[in-house]
Amino acid sequence: MPVQFHQLQPVTLKDRTKLKAFIPQLFKREGKVLADLNVIFCSDDYLLEVNKQFLNHDYYTDIITFDLSEPKSKETTAELYISIDRVKDNAATLKTAVSQELHRVIFHGCLHLCGYKDKNKKDVEIMRGKEEEWLNRYFKD
Repeated sequence: MPVQFHQLQPVTLKDRTKLKAFIPQLFKREGKVLADLNVIFCSDDYLLEVNKQFLNHDYYTDIITFDLSEPKSKETTAELYISIDRVKDNAATLKTAVSQELHRVIFHGCLHLCGYKDKNKKDVEIMRGKEEEWLNRYFKD
């Protein structure tokens, strides 16, 4: 399996096997090949340190995506660092289930790896639409 989950902070993630099988399908349908994806669930403080060290950003975030693919490689190798604290806070703010928000954030990172951006209003609109599309596909099964 190209997808592995690592818990530096405990998280309830049901149907891990289903999700591990689903993520490569997302990449395939978006025209990419997934070779290896490590999803690391961590705390706000841990992710803040990653953000400072690697991106020179001094603020909390829900996810940081690192594309570790070789230049010109057709296969994607990457890491997603996800703050469980941020996911829980976002879920409360958005009045949605933590599991729904957690999947949205995971798919968000995957979509970044497939080439989607979220730096301007138009890109954010496209990204949100893609997140919804993949959430609907995942949860309809």
